[in-house]
Amino acid sequence: MSREQQAVQQARKAFLTGRSKPLDYRIKQLQNLKRFIKEKTTDIANAMRKDLHKTANATQLFEILGLEGEINLAVSKLAEWAAARPVNKNLLTIADDVYIQPEPLGVVLIIGAWNYPIAVTLQPLVGAIAAGNAAVVKPSEVSSHTAKVMELLPLFLDPEMYQVVTGGVSETQELLKQRFDHIFYTGSSTVGKLVMEAAARHLTPVTLELGGKSPCYVDKNCDIAVACRYRITWGKYMNCGQTCIAPDYILCESSIQDKVINEIQKCIQEFYTNDPKSFADYGRIINQRHFKRIMALTDGSTLAIGGDSDESECYIAPTVLRDVTPGSKVMQEEIFGPILPIVIVNGLKEAIQFINEREKPLALYIFSSSKKVIKQMISETSSGALVANDCLVHFTISDLPFGGVGNSGTGRYHGKYSFDQLSHLRSCLIKKLNMEGVNQMRYPPHTTEKLRWARVLLLKQVNLARWRQVAQVAVIAALAAFVVQVRCSSKWVNVVHKS
Repeated sequence: MSREQQAVQQARKAFLTGRSKPLDYRIKQLQNLKRFIKEKTTDIANAMRKDLHKTANATQLFEILGLEGEINLAVSKLAEWAAARPVNKNLLTIADDVYIQPEPLGVVLIIGAWNYPIAVTLQPLVGAIAAGNAAVVKPSEVSSHTAKVMELLPLFLDPEMYQVVTGGVSETQELLKQRFDHIFYTGSSTVGKLVMEAAARHLTPVTLELGGKSPCYVDKNCDIAVACRYRITWGKYMNCGQTCIAPDYILCESSIQDKVINEIQKCIQEFYTNDPKSFADYGRIINQRHFKRIMALTDGSTLAIGGDSDESECYIAPTVLRDVTPGSKVMQEEIFGPILPIVIVNGLKEAIQFINEREKPLALYIFSSSKKVIKQMISETSSGALVANDCLVHFTISDLPFGGVGNSGTGRYHGKYSFDQLSHLRSCLIKKLNMEGVNQMRYPPHTTEKLRWARVLLLKQVNLARWRQVAQVAVIAALAAFVVQVRCSSKWVNVVHKS
């Protein structure tokens, strides 16, 4: 039996004991996960420095804080999320208990990514634990130092219920041969297809958090200096461009291309100085294979900013390409690096057409001071998310579902969406063994009279909450009338007594 098979069997055996169902158990595991983050902060920061050249502060800001927020939210809201959810009834079921009961799926496989190896691996784990599942966690082998730290997770969590499997492609392939109750994968669309194919053999549902080329349309009438400063430049070059929701390319009219380039140039100098290579907060490409892939994408395009590189350090300077054609190499795949192409379009209509002719992106960014322009972009395009006049910040809001559509993924997570995504929302109807006369309409012969009553009983929805409100108002009104009547009676008695 392989190590991967043993891990899955152990997790399933632990799940079948039922100990993950009580909410107290889940909360304890979530608190232990938070303890892992706090006690291993230094180890995590050191690993991230080695893997991606991230500073300790950047690790806190972009990896840890959001994860802590997800844990805190799950702990505080778990009782509410896990409670039975009443639904509206029809007249046929008005006397029955009808509700949705969230329940655990079973054993969940979580395959993490290397670009934010803590956040995008452990945030789904928060949802899995909160929903009462067992889990097998597979960190990305590409961020190898961080994966090593992940191996310490079982020292903090229930080691039978929550397994960690490290390794490369062969280990992942072996895991995908096993039967899971859900697979949660974060990574490329290419690998996402392989994950979905493997899951299909067991009819296992999947959540695929993929990527793609996220467009950024800059309207000629917007404040270009503001758009380029803490928004486009920050969103693109954070983590050296290795962010799945980073602006992949800019769409704008030719009349503002030079101004966009100039503003981005100023912002790069302000953020990373004239020598980004020596600047502590500027990252590196994860490895030389990705370095070579990214540098090859610039072939045949015109350089506007940057272009410097050092293969020995996996360093690529913040770079902008101008007058990029749709057929150029850099427009054929997700860049996932610090290269920002600018594609010229003739206004909003052409930008929308350009976006719609390609795969649906994980995020779509638009910069405009016109609400009409923003609404048109919303109504005439499709993407996992749309953000106007900013970049990336939607990821920080737990009440917004995070996920893609089409080629950029399927499923969603964050906050309650993680809980629901990794739960089975079970339909429950509890009927009493009486009122059999009402049920006679089901049985043959199916007469016209029965059909008439069936139409009334089945099609008439009953909103019990509304009826309760009406009843409460009626009771309050009756009490008020009674009080008024008593007072009037008292006054009449007093008048009679005085006379």
